[in-house]
Amino acid sequence: MSATSKPVASPKISVRNIQRAIPVNAVDLEKFGGRAVRRCLVLHQRKGTELTRLRKIFIWIISDRRMAYLHRQFLDQTGSTDVLTFEHGEIFISAETARRNARVFGNPVTREMRLYVVHGLLHLHGFDDRTKARARKMEKAQRRILRELAD
Repeated sequence: MSATSKPVASPKISVRNIQRAIPVNAVDLEKFGGRAVRRCLVLHQRKGTELTRLRKIFIWIISDRRMAYLHRQFLDQTGSTDVLTFEHGEIFISAETARRNARVFGNPVTREMRLYVVHGLLHLHGFDDRTKARARKMEKAQRRILRELAD
């Protein structure tokens, strides 16, 4: 950081669990999100991303049913997905999809949800996964952040 540049303030992370199927420690996920956003902000990305502008980020833990509705409404795609990120600072995570994917990949559900938090934050920081090359770059950043923040 140069003498003339000032550090970017980290947005406040709020987590709300509005589903009932999967137990979620929202307080732990909120603390993790606070640490993860600071790690994301040190990554070199183009200036002026949503992550640098936002003061608050809301993470909603929702059901597959609600996620499928959002997926259809905003992306015109059927079925549920793991995480949806909106540029105004909302990240939606499907708890049921997290549990299924955790089983497939042999991860605890908590780690899977943390991955989705990082994924959403990186989208807000200008990363995208629309091409194989960009997806690889994003996955590398995700692995790095998760490794650095491992408990």
